[in-house]
Amino acid sequence: MSTIDLGLAKDLTNSRYALTLSNHKRLILFRLPQIGQSEIPTGLSSHDWVYYAMEAECPHAGGPMADAQIDIEDSSYVASCPWHAYDFNLDTGESSYGVKACTYPVRLRDGRVLLQLADAERVRISTIQAVSEKVKFKHGPKQNPTGPPTYLGDDATLCDWCVHVLNTSDPEHKIELTTHLFSLFATREQSSTPMELGAGTVVAPEEPTRHDLRQVKPGQMPKAGKGGSLKSRIAMLHALANIEQWAIDLAIDICVRFATFQTTATTGSVSQNLPRTFYYDWLKVANDEAKHFSLLRARLEELGSSFGALPVHHGLWESATMTAHDLRARISVIALVHEARGLDINPLTIEKFRAAGDLDSVDVMTIIHNDEITHVTTGHRWLTWICQQEGTDPVHVFRTNVQRHFRGAVKGPFNADARQQAGMDGRYYENLTGLPGGKGEIIAGG
Repeated sequence: MSTIDLGLAKDLTNSRYALTLSNHKRLILFRLPQIGQSEIPTGLSSHDWVYYAMEAECPHAGGPMADAQIDIEDSSYVASCPWHAYDFNLDTGESSYGVKACTYPVRLRDGRVLLQLADAERVRISTIQAVSEKVKFKHGPKQNPTGPPTYLGDDATLCDWCVHVLNTSDPEHKIELTTHLFSLFATREQSSTPMELGAGTVVAPEEPTRHDLRQVKPGQMPKAGKGGSLKSRIAMLHALANIEQWAIDLAIDICVRFATFQTTATTGSVSQNLPRTFYYDWLKVANDEAKHFSLLRARLEELGSSFGALPVHHGLWESATMTAHDLRARISVIALVHEARGLDINPLTIEKFRAAGDLDSVDVMTIIHNDEITHVTTGHRWLTWICQQEGTDPVHVFRTNVQRHFRGAVKGPFNADARQQAGMDGRYYENLTGLPGGKGEIIAGG
């Protein structure tokens, strides 16, 4: 038995934390009010809180339990996986679906939070990171002068909503509509009236509209520098915010553009439509990207700048255009090249901000990095699903699509650990070159 000190209870103020232990085990720590306390507790002392720890990935399909929905059932807390809504009792790990998650006892002693790990000795805490669920909307004197966004009616289909978000140029409206769409779709999935998909009834725009931005070619973007100055850090955050706004649209676009996609039938199997969980997963990605954009936009304002103050490029959408004909190509290039590159670059960027003493930006970038591992996982999972239906090898399908639809080489250095967490081992990306004509670095993100 190892007893692992997670720190003082008074210092753990978030509702959930991502833990990495010295034996490489990854857990989620939940901090929840004692059942019976008010729904929005204020002023509670340490003994009014209860702590639970469970494995970080859902045992069903690897979904991120850091994003779990927490409910109370039969006087117990239950965490539901964001991917397929598998529910797990946080005391026992048991699920109504017949699978069981690993849970770990957590105790309070002398004001400290202690995790108990059976059958393991001398295990320590390696990292503990707060998990953010917060989307930062503008408010007060910064309220949007164009007024509130337009919401569609109850009979609107998923594809109607997706086209509406893609055609929304105001970034604040895009944030609100994206988060609303994910919440609406997820809520109706649990009801007797799930949202109609509307596959094939509307057409996605060739390119989403943008609001009052100066566009330049990717190679003409001003150099951001190394983060040592305020000007440099603002340039880096602005470039990241631009990528995250495109990432919202990319995740929304994949839902509507490929809504009529069917797998290729093989001997002994018929073609398959995409399951509804496909749309849930990508709307969840879009919701995360909206959160990321909101955090970066807010951070720019805290540093005295604003989104749109610097030029932007549309490089990510150029890759989307090149892969608009095929879902396999879209996932391969956007999720498993561009977004996977973010896994390589983000830790380096975080260290630049840390070296400059900009810890608020470090917090924002850490949230983004942890979420983006799950986004690459989403891409890997759905490419693998398609290949399973079609009897093909996902590594071969990925590499072939990169060679046909991506310009340049897939260059390192690679964050092999983060890529492995997302399901991508070296067979995917080592010694891989796409079409000739690629210039500079891979755009990280998407």
